[in-house]
Amino acid sequence: MNRQNVIEDTRYVSNIKHQGLASLINNAVDKQFAVALWRLPQQKVSHLILSKEITKLNRESNLEDLTSGFIFAPFDTTKDRLFLKADYAFSFEGLELTDVDSLPIELVSSSPNKSLANYHRLDTHVPPTDRRSYVSKASNAIQAIENGQMEKVVTSRALTINLSPDFDLVNAFQKLCDSNPDALVSFVSNAESGTWLGATPELLVSVDSNKIFKTIALAGTQHYTPGQNLKGVAWTQKDIEEQALVERYIISCFKMIRLREYDEHGPKTVIAGNLLHLRSDFSVDMQATGFPQLGSAMLRLLHPTSAVCGSPLQPALEFLKKYEGYDRQYYTGYLGPVNFKDQIQIFVNLRCAQLLNQFAIIYAGGGITADSIPEQEWLETEMKLNTLRSVLTHD
Repeated sequence: MNRQNVIEDTRYVSNIKHQGLASLINNAVDKQFAVALWRLPQQKVSHLILSKEITKLNRESNLEDLTSGFIFAPFDTTKDRLFLKADYAFSFEGLELTDVDSLPIELVSSSPNKSLANYHRLDTHVPPTDRRSYVSKASNAIQAIENGQMEKVVTSRALTINLSPDFDLVNAFQKLCDSNPDALVSFVSNAESGTWLGATPELLVSVDSNKIFKTIALAGTQHYTPGQNLKGVAWTQKDIEEQALVERYIISCFKMIRLREYDEHGPKTVIAGNLLHLRSDFSVDMQATGFPQLGSAMLRLLHPTSAVCGSPLQPALEFLKKYEGYDRQYYTGYLGPVNFKDQIQIFVNLRCAQLLNQFAIIYAGGGITADSIPEQEWLETEMKLNTLRSVLTHD
């Protein structure tokens, strides 16, 4: 944190503790700062960064060259990625600040009058997808697959829901943390992208402080019943093949850069909130293999993965442009902290909602293969929508 922008004063420390997370976010939004709040899987501590100015990154920008911050990228790879520099950074356990040795006076309000967090709003309209049209879209996808155009395509849909006048953003974030311990839970808000809230289980690229690269292949979906024995979970041939396609895609990316030394574990059944998925883990020792910029190289190759677009990539993209019917924006893009505490943790933006004035747009999709049943694909999206719907409609 830049010490020139920080004042050390115990009365400001006491004040910000009293005002809490909502007040920090409100003061940042009032000043048109960008905001990123997140909690990593299996962690208790959440992190908040506030950025005075957004940097736009093109596809060739390397993660390793960036300062500490947070990246937010759209699904469309022809569009710029947003980078939120960590001009100010805070950590919370629950709603309590854990590190308040020094605080920026410009973010502290001496007389807070808002108990609910504010956020940046954009005017966006995404046409909702009804059951009949989604089933028809899935049927068209199966026909295209049977005709040999592609092996798989991931079709998605949007659902608009009303927010109550007293919608509590901080409470919604905390509920997602509680109900999705194995997900990246995030809230990103800025004037460029608007505001997004989500809980995604899908790691795209990570590089830890020991320079170990990781990614996962995640696919297949079932409903999870609390207490269910994961060893007894049975998967359909469709789910197994869909997950195998994602695995093969990752391995093909390794081959493109002639990387042969990687570890693979799985697939195994994992819990993601109210759902079950099949997951395989891949890791690479970047120092041993001599790939210091493996994170950036694999990010360019992996996104969009077959788990969110399809396989092969180009015919799947062409199908989506023809039939999907809306701009995904940041849904199925990616997001996460970069060079924050000497780590990179980037996830696919799944199980997410776009927050607007008095309502929210929730997104969900599913992988279509030759073995898909259109009606079941609709039901799968319903299960995925519940991750956000159950939180946003009860605040």
